[in-house]
Amino acid sequence: MDYNRLIRELIEPLKWSVTRLPASTLAALRHAEKVESAGAKVQVQAMLQAVEVSDRQQAPICQDTGTPAFYVRVGTRFPAFTTIDQLEPALRQAVKQATRDIPLRPNTVHPITGVNPGDNTGYRIPQIIWSIDGTDSMTLTYFPKGGGCSNMSRLVMMTPGKGLKGVKEIVLERIASMEGKPCPPTVVGVGLGGSDSMCMELAKKALLRPVGVSHPDPAIAALEKELKDKANQLGVGPMGVGGITTVLDVKFEIEYRHPASFPVGIAVQCWANRQISMNIKPDGSVEVLP
Repeated sequence: MDYNRLIRELIEPLKWSVTRLPASTLAALRHAEKVESAGAKVQVQAMLQAVEVSDRQQAPICQDTGTPAFYVRVGTRFPAFTTIDQLEPALRQAVKQATRDIPLRPNTVHPITGVNPGDNTGYRIPQIIWSIDGTDSMTLTYFPKGGGCSNMSRLVMMTPGKGLKGVKEIVLERIASMEGKPCPPTVVGVGLGGSDSMCMELAKKALLRPVGVSHPDPAIAALEKELKDKANQLGVGPMGVGGITTVLDVKFEIEYRHPASFPVGIAVQCWANRQISMNIKPDGSVEVLP
């Protein structure tokens, strides 16, 4: 893996991630424009105009370009596995260069002193979430999540006896109470089960699934559809001005839990559902995935 080449080839995908929307998200917004009316329609049109201007001028869709995070899946038979130690410093350097060259807004500050290093890094930022499988490939997803929608995250250690009815109430009450704060229409990720920390990880991971792609388990897919439909009946609407498109999608990821605990995690993504996936080849070259 050529370290310097990898850094250079990552810059353009990082730029795409903040200047374009995934095709499925864009399609969902265009559908919302067709079905909305009055002020809600105007809000969606403003979003679509922002996407158009961003693409034309190659400028970020939103001034908040998010906190950098990478989901990396590495195959044990990936030819460059022995040099994988180069990847983490390469991602860190790519974020620094992207912050300067795109530019990205410097979004990391020390939690105590408030000092901003000016390059979107920290002790463990960019965050890198690793997973390993038995394939011969490596994929990387860049997921720059904005601060406003992240502020709407919620972890509830629900009483197990409340069951699925309680889960639905927690999710819908949270969507209603957020109103326009997370810049709806949003994508809502829900993690069920596991530990408290795993539950929130599941909720955020759920946001990586494209808008319109349901969970492979039919029962969970039905739950996603039910809550999406009910959320869009709450009347929050685009940017909280009212309407029938409060969410673009609701996504669930689940894990087995302790009998005495029932964690419910909620992670929210704003309408600018920015993310991009790439395939890293053994020579360090980068192929953007559709």
